Amino acid sequence: MRNKYIESFEQAQIESKNIPAFRAGDTLRVAVNIKEGEKTRVQNFEGLCIALRGQGTGKTFMVRKIGANSVGVERIFPLYSNSIESIEVLRRGRIRRAKLFYLRDLKGKAARIKELRRK
Repeated sequence: MRNKYIESFEQAQIESKNIPAFRAGDTLRVAVNIKEGEKTRVQNFEGLCIALRGQGTGKTFMVRKIGANSVGVERIFPLYSNSIESIEVLRRGRIRRAKLFYLRDLKGKAARIKELRRK
């Protein structure tokens, strides 16, 4: 049983953010505010969403990209964080499971996800 005041506060936070509908298997571009000393800048992190978890304002999503020298880089982002400037869905993936952790063991072309075809 959750406190009704906390629920109403969380609901106001959720409504203030404009977040596109996405799921695991989608390729995302997440624009993140980075603070360096006194300056702030926006850096894009582009990769495959491999997991969504949590509920309400505690919801998080995990994005994986292949960095330099074929090293996999994963970041976990809180969905309703103030540091996230925007989320853009680049491709929709055709997948059959909710968590794509098996992609960690695959390399190259084997790690590709087919694109979802719209009718």
